[in-house]
Amino acid sequence: MGNQINVEFDVPATMRDGTILRANIFRPAAEGTYPVALTRTPYGKDFASVTPMLDAVRMAQAGYIVIIQDVRGRMKSDGAWSVFRHEAQDGYDSVEWAATLPGSNGNVGMYGASYFGFTQWTAAIGTPPHLKAIFPVITWADARDGTVWRGGALEFGLMGSWQLSSIGLDVMLKRYKDAPPAQKYQAIATLVNEINRLQTEGYYSLPLKDFEPLKKLNLAPELLEEIVTRPYDREYNRPFSPQESYSKVQVPSFNVGGWYDIFTNGTLTAFKAMHENGSTPQARQSRLLMGPWSHVNYSGVIGDLDFGFAANSAFINLQTDLTGLVQRWFDYWLKGIENGVKDEPPVKLFIMGENVWRDEQEWPLARTQYTPYYLHSQGDANTANGSGYLSTEKPGAEAVDHFTYDPANPVPTKGGNLLMNGVYRPGAVNQQPKEAREDVLVFTTEPLTRDLEVTGPLEVKLWAASDAPDTDFVATLVDVHPDGFAQNLADGIIRARYRQGDRAELLEPGRAYEFTINLWATANVFKAGHRIRLDVTSSNFPRWDRNPNTGEAFGSSTEMRPAHQTIFHDAEHPSCVVLPVIPR
Repeated sequence: MGNQINVEFDVPATMRDGTILRANIFRPAAEGTYPVALTRTPYGKDFASVTPMLDAVRMAQAGYIVIIQDVRGRMKSDGAWSVFRHEAQDGYDSVEWAATLPGSNGNVGMYGASYFGFTQWTAAIGTPPHLKAIFPVITWADARDGTVWRGGALEFGLMGSWQLSSIGLDVMLKRYKDAPPAQKYQAIATLVNEINRLQTEGYYSLPLKDFEPLKKLNLAPELLEEIVTRPYDREYNRPFSPQESYSKVQVPSFNVGGWYDIFTNGTLTAFKAMHENGSTPQARQSRLLMGPWSHVNYSGVIGDLDFGFAANSAFINLQTDLTGLVQRWFDYWLKGIENGVKDEPPVKLFIMGENVWRDEQEWPLARTQYTPYYLHSQGDANTANGSGYLSTEKPGAEAVDHFTYDPANPVPTKGGNLLMNGVYRPGAVNQQPKEAREDVLVFTTEPLTRDLEVTGPLEVKLWAASDAPDTDFVATLVDVHPDGFAQNLADGIIRARYRQGDRAELLEPGRAYEFTINLWATANVFKAGHRIRLDVTSSNFPRWDRNPNTGEAFGSSTEMRPAHQTIFHDAEHPSCVVLPVIPR
């Protein structure tokens, strides 16, 4: 029967240094040669055969050899685990090994999400001869932009949750595999306890250089040390940032992301680089698909909002699922089937608000009209009940706004582009509780008289001063529904000492500076009757680490102090959010 497959478990592959990695292989039972679909995971190959990203059984039945491999040092693979470090060489070696397996026709494609996506890019950068195409989903471009750092602040919630919940168990099991049962169980119990107390206690531990939940378990000690000693360091993060080497990639990529994903900007950056400046004609055939999804939720309901059944990755636009997209992409590039892929628009976006899919020719959209919406108030924009408002009218002489940021009482994380403990739900979550705080400035337009589409990159230009030598500023773009529901669309942070980029420089207290806050991007129609809102504050914890406002070296502070913030919005200091308006 044509749909029968064979499965092999723990198949060894020897890397160039002699380390053996192991994989599960799904292959058609029928004789013949087939292309290979390869993925590499740190989370366990035995759990990755049927996922929202790809159904290995379906792909094997469609005429592919599907290989799911544990990366070095994880699960069944030998060697020492070190996050990010071995994926370039091991990825290259694994592609070439896969190409020579019995039954392989020598054409290899790679697929997978998040860390699996990173393993694709690092392999592709090395240009293994048998790699023909990749399909990276929700993965990063720059480790300093959503992976480890964001705007100079630490992606604290992600780091703590990922190391403990996703990585920790396998580390403990391997470390104590030969220990007496009681010692092994105690180690696992300690890990579980740290996971359980992360939200209420662990995230609050100081100093960060001795982050208690990881220190107690001796998890990723080298990573924690390097984060502390080389904060926001471009050179250190370069090997873990594919965007530094996109010019070396010769194969086409199908890039899939979500508007509420932790790597939204990475997906958009990768597509733009490959589509516009790919090193080969094939690389410039790259594609982009952006849904409303978060990092772990690809359904139509993201946070508090239902974006409709057609938003579900299991039935995208009521046409296909992700497995179908991978198969179609590989059918063209690995099998040479003329299935129309090359003739389709390169971009497909889900437009929130209208909740429809739309094809486009580029990203950002060429017809974009970048429109500043300026901050205004009578000097009391604190809370949603204050006098803050947004408009396209430039400011004149206006009073400043003030708020106090106390790191001992930070603004709590509420929705957004998250990958954290399940208590912190990602996606569209009502911002009204946050907007009732005195340390949140709220600027809102009048109700719109007609629909307004905002699709593209988002940026805030914020004129601000602080009495602290270092502090943070956070901005959130919000769609306010007629019933008051405040839907967060995008947000960003800037650590003041990194306001000029790589070079750290403390503030002169009381001096006004212009800060640029990158909110990444969105695609949303603000419907008639809705209002556009911008929230401004100085924390989003524990998503990002709290700035203690002391100006001390990163991770060393054991004490915190309040910072008194001043926000300017007058003719000389025209604070604004720049919206990518799409004419209709």
